[in-house]
Amino acid sequence: MKTAGIIIIGNEILSGKVTDINSPYLCQELRALGVEVQQIITIPDIPEIIGQTTVDFSGRFSWVFTSGGIGPTHDDITVASIAKGFGTELFESPRIMQAIHNYHGDKMTAAHRRMAMIPEGSELIEYAEGRGPQLQFHIIFVFPGIPEYLKIRFSGIKERFRTTPIVLKQIYLKADEGVIAESLDATQEAFPQLMLGSYPKVTGEDYDVKLTLECRDSAYLEKAFNFLYERLPEECVLLVE
Repeated sequence: MKTAGIIIIGNEILSGKVTDINSPYLCQELRALGVEVQQIITIPDIPEIIGQTTVDFSGRFSWVFTSGGIGPTHDDITVASIAKGFGTELFESPRIMQAIHNYHGDKMTAAHRRMAMIPEGSELIEYAEGRGPQLQFHIIFVFPGIPEYLKIRFSGIKERFRTTPIVLKQIYLKADEGVIAESLDATQEAFPQLMLGSYPKVTGEDYDVKLTLECRDSAYLEKAFNFLYERLPEECVLLVE
């Protein structure tokens, strides 16, 4: 099973000035690829915290995705902080320098040039013609915080993360969660590999609860579904997908 951890970096997120939409996007995309996101954390622009968090996540997940802090300004310290956390030196990448020069031309500044400093041992992934390469350091993929840029970069490399898909079944009910709780408990106990979710809907009249059953084994999922379905009050089931 491939797993992922997402690190959102930026004081602007923690202060509420900016709303994080990158982690929901990554979660949805990675889920569709069969990757289970097991943790999301938002941290400030503090070098020690960035370094410690990336080292920690790298030891616990198959892949780590960071968002934020890779521009030309004073608070863009993600890459340098990751390098320091791993005890790795930075060097100026000729490929990134060329990409920066191609974009800015004679308007390139020393601040722009700092963006070409990357950790030794990094891999640069070409993902789209005419765009700068994507930085990978060990299992860490360093993305910008601007959602539009992150989406372009991730979509260009996402197939490398595809693994055994997660199969999903959904049941929509007209019932209170308390009525079905015992059936859910019994199903989870009988099928421990099943990812079983129960999500009540507060407003609207189309359904009261949505149940989701997920697994990487289709046959296992079908058995778990049948086990649960037989224990639900027939009159409560509205729709199965």
